[in-house]
Amino acid sequence: MSQSLDFDDAGGQAGEAESRKGDIPQSVVEALRRYIVTGKLLPNEHLVEADLARNLNTNRANIRTAFVVLEGEGLVTREPNRGARVRRVSADEALEIVQVRVALETLSAQVAAENATPQDVEKLEGILAGMRTCFAAGDFLGMSELNAQLHGLITDIANNKTLSRMLANLNHQLVRVQYRTVLMPGRAERALKEHTDIVAAIAAKDPEKAYAAMSVHLRAVRDNLRVFLKSGF
Repeated sequence: MSQSLDFDDAGGQAGEAESRKGDIPQSVVEALRRYIVTGKLLPNEHLVEADLARNLNTNRANIRTAFVVLEGEGLVTREPNRGARVRRVSADEALEIVQVRVALETLSAQVAAENATPQDVEKLEGILAGMRTCFAAGDFLGMSELNAQLHGLITDIANNKTLSRMLANLNHQLVRVQYRTVLMPGRAERALKEHTDIVAAIAAKDPEKAYAAMSVHLRAVRDNLRVFLKSGF
């Protein structure tokens, strides 16, 4: 019975978040998400509605509704009579998420290589070019954001709605940590090479190479995450 209740509660939160997305300016959600990703709002930090509303030039009702959306993404927790906080992802949970991502995103890359059209490849190469520009400029936040776009596009090309939904939920929870790992010495350059290999395999319509390239990339993400977590995450 408890398993059924847990499932229903999770579904209810996701449904509530989906229903609220159209009720507020998307810029409010995006701004709060960016604050969390970049560390402007820290894990376990209490979220003060009045301060955030003033900073974002909106009202407290919009901030509260944004909290619902971000809770559905696993970035915020809300407690009755205690308000909202930035959700802290534990070290064990972060590693578990990456482990699941390895299984899901290698499949995504494999199917994307089978499905990709010339237009899809052009879009992937365009994002990759943007990542190179960000790397050259030392814009690692921009590079991290384009990284998310690249992975998202690969999932879109795979055209599996269940896979897309599962990955979106997992990636939202890890996005802050992933941004931090890009700042580790040498990681950005290696990540750029890994993404280049992934895109090349998809462009060649080689599912096996795409699977292998994504596996290499995500295992590197896992290894760097372990190092990062030991540093006091």
